[in-house]
Amino acid sequence: MRVIVTKSYDEMSRVAADELAACVRDNPACVLGLATGTTPIGLYADLVSDFEAGRLSFAGVTSFNLDEYVGLEGTHPQSYRYFMNKNLFDHVDIDIAHTHVPSGLGDDDGKVSSEYELAIRQAGGVDLQLLGIGPNGHIGFNEPTDHFPVATHRVELTESTRVANSRLFDSLDEVPRYARTMGIGTIMRARKIVLVASGENKAQILRDAIEGPVTPMVPASILQFHPNVVVVADDKAGALLSR
Repeated sequence: MRVIVTKSYDEMSRVAADELAACVRDNPACVLGLATGTTPIGLYADLVSDFEAGRLSFAGVTSFNLDEYVGLEGTHPQSYRYFMNKNLFDHVDIDIAHTHVPSGLGDDDGKVSSEYELAIRQAGGVDLQLLGIGPNGHIGFNEPTDHFPVATHRVELTESTRVANSRLFDSLDEVPRYARTMGIGTIMRARKIVLVASGENKAQILRDAIEGPVTPMVPASILQFHPNVVVVADDKAGALLSR
């Protein structure tokens, strides 16, 4: 695991964007695993700037997002499909048909989840997976529990996750109670992982995840077992790291 602590959020965004850009330049037909939330907004803006300056093309890229709220259509302003369109897809030359976000709809959850897993396998697997980290250590929407979920699945969100995400909704009551997410096994099969973390509220959980014991109660701690992980944190998120 390589850990990079930057002096600011802007520098964190640029360093992480460079990791994704290098993957695309090295393999223009690569498969990117993408994340949402407030932390990656800056790095997506940097990737858009790279495209607009003619330094980067997404024309051959395929993408798979980590997760989606159950019950929200892709046109809903708080859906992750909407987020990705707004922050990246609408501003670069990626083929929208090659962008994938787990469906938040559908009654047959097992079928929806298994079809997402199949689509990832048929694409050849994820070359680089971008991750954030939740205040409770979740990656994707894999919440703390007694085991590491393997495959894409429907999950009930913890109260702490719903409270943390309520800043993006008008009220806590509007935050969905369920999401569909890639499993830990799905994430760990990515050939490379880049995790970004920003803000002092992530400092303790980031230390727990990369310097503490591996436990499903801190889902991100499993990344210690991955052979190719880059952690990029700003100075506030990295403040408690000992190395």
